[in-house]
Formats: sequence, structure tokens, C-alpha cells
Amino acid sequence: MNEIKLITGGVCAAAGFKASGIHCGIRKNRTKNDLALIVSDRKAAAAAVYTTNLVKGAPLTVTKDHISDGYAQSVICNSGNANTCNADGIEIAEKMSDLVAEATGISARDVIVASTGVIGQRLSTEPIANGMARLVSSLSENGGADAAEAIMTTDTRKKEVAVEFTVGGKTCRLGGIAKGSGMIHPNMATMLVFITTDCAVSPEMLRRALKSDVADTFNMVSVDGDTSTNDMVTVLANGAAGNCEITEANDDFAVFMKALNTVTVQLCRMIAGDGEGATKLLECRVSGAVSESVAKTVAKSVICSSLLKAAMFGADANWGRVLCAIGYSGAPVDTDAIDVSFRSEAGEILVCKNGAGVDFSEEKAKEILLRDEIEILVDLGEGHMSATAWGCDLTYDYVKINGDYRT
Repeated sequence: MNEIKLITGGVCAAAGFKASGIHCGIRKNRTKNDLALIVSDRKAAAAAVYTTNLVKGAPLTVTKDHISDGYAQSVICNSGNANTCNADGIEIAEKMSDLVAEATGISARDVIVASTGVIGQRLSTEPIANGMARLVSSLSENGGADAAEAIMTTDTRKKEVAVEFTVGGKTCRLGGIAKGSGMIHPNMATMLVFITTDCAVSPEMLRRALKSDVADTFNMVSVDGDTSTNDMVTVLANGAAGNCEITEANDDFAVFMKALNTVTVQLCRMIAGDGEGATKLLECRVSGAVSESVAKTVAKSVICSSLLKAAMFGADANWGRVLCAIGYSGAPVDTDAIDVSFRSEAGEILVCKNGAGVDFSEEKAKEILLRDEIEILVDLGEGHMSATAWGCDLTYDYVKINGDYRT
């Protein structure tokens, strides 16, 4: 039995990983950490996926170059400044790697670099350099939470999760941290996500696992329809668990994929539920589709509907907005076969049958939609494929947060 067990520890749950997070002075608020470091005690297989936005943060370019050989040993990330659209951005990102190398002895080319925050403002490396000794000395097997805090921008809570599983008779662990609250509508990956594992996996299979998983997880999250310039998901696998390296798509790889997916789904839910100004996590579950592509298209369209998101904020069972979103999604569906229900811990209610409204209790629907987590259930009635997408409601606070984000 290949049980995937949730544990604590985040990015430090896996053997051989330490992390830290400090305030170095990039952000004006001295009570918030703004610099994170994750270090493996040995070189690790590395894989990453990046935003498809043509405007990309300099750290992504540097990271892609650094892990082109399939390996890395450390991650440094700052918040408060995205290091994007800066003439000296590449130079700054490389300098961040050099500072880690000087302080740890790790090769600068084995450092993954990430930044998040305001676009178009120059990033000084002076506070990073001044804080590096303290950042390195703070590295700890219990430092995952500090690192998770240091990568936050408008996030209201830390996002970390970890699991334990068995591969080849060896106990393995995999954990991750994420940041993401606004500017979230990925088309590859999402926000910033750093995952670590002590399972031995070859670089090729790690890339394969991540690319496959992202299509069903991070690519199915949307908060506001904006794809960021700095989105990146990375995975480091250092092999400290001692299992035989996974080099092909076998049973061990299937278990690893299941563990990875368990962590990424949890992070997706955390990110969507902590959307800027959000009060509710929305999960759209589409079934009965003729293909996975159709199911995904429909689920994402429903989650992205601003009108539906606003209705969910007001606990208004306006199911017509679900059908409207399906209708303009571009997916070839039979609109006369669609069923829609809303579900939460308060119960479930059918609001649409075969593309038409049915009698239902508005009071019961209101009770269901007032909960913190809402499921939007769509049955297309045409096939056997399914998909899930995650999002959040649209509130007054989203506009307030983004009206003065830079100033």
C-alpha cells in the first residue's frame, strides 16, 4: 500500500534540507521577513517551470541558465521587489547567486534565484549582502516557516505542506512552500513555489513529473486573470532518502507523482483561498466531459468569471453565470445536457438540470454559499472525463489592495 501521509516541516521536511528567512531591509516594514534561503547538504536534481508571459523577471532567466545541467543546491528569494524590467536585472540576479556562493561555498551556478514584488523598480543588492551572514547562520531544519514568510507579498498567511511516502522500501519526504495572492492566472506554473524532496529522482524524470503535474494543478488556479512576470515552480531532489534513483516511468515513479500531486494540490488550494481580498475558496469540479481538454476549459472558465466570483462573494446562487461562463469558454458542449449544483459543508443543492433552472430553496442555497469553501459542481452529461480548477470570490478589498499596491 503506497500511503501518502501528511506531515509537518514544509521545505525542511525532507532529509538534508535547511532553510531560513530574515528581514534584510528590502521591504520597509521591519516586522516582515523579506529574504529566504533554502540549502541542500548535497547537490540535487533540479527542475523548474516558468511563466509564459513574454515580460519575464531577470531571476527566471538566470535560474533557467543555472539549472540547464539538471542540478542545483540552493534557492534564494527576496520579496518586496520583482527585479523585473530593470536594465541591470540579470546582473543583480547573478550577484544574488554570488553572495550565496561566497557565504556557503556552494557554486553560484547551483543557486536558483527568485524575486517577487513591485515591477520596474531597481533592486539594490546592498541589503542582501548585509544580511547574508545572518541569513546563512540562521539556516535550520526548522526554518521552513521563516522562509515561507519571507517570500510573501500580499499573502495573509504562510503556505507550506509536506508528505511522507515509501519508494523502494525507503521512507521519503517531499514538502513545499508557496507565495501567491494576486496577479495569478498561470499558463505554465504559478506564483512562486519551492518544493524539496529527499527521494532520488533523475533530472529528466523530475522535469517530466513537474511538467505533467503542473498541467493539472497550478495551471488550474486563477485569482484575477493576470499572469505574473515572475511565476516559477522549482523542485530539488537530493536523494538523501537512499532509494534507488528513479530513472524511468515505473511503480516508484507513480508513487512519487502521487506524493508530488498531494503537495501541489494543497498549495493550489492555499493560494486560491488566500487570493487578494478573498473570503472564500472556490473549487469548480467538472465531470461528464468528452475529453480532459474540454473539462479543463470549462472548469477554468467558470473559475475565472468575474460575475460568478462576485456572486459567490454575495452568497447569491446565480447559476446562470455558471452557464454563461461555460457558453463563452470555447469548449464544444451540449448546453441542454448541463447540470449545476453548489456544495459546501452546509450541504448540496441542485440549481440547474439539463441546461434549465429547477425549483430550489434560496434560503438553503444562501446557507451553503455563506461558507468559506464552496464547490461548484458541473456535469456536462456527455462523457467520462473530469477536471478541477481553483479560485476565489471577488471582493471590494481586491480593488483596495491593487489600487495603491505600488505607492
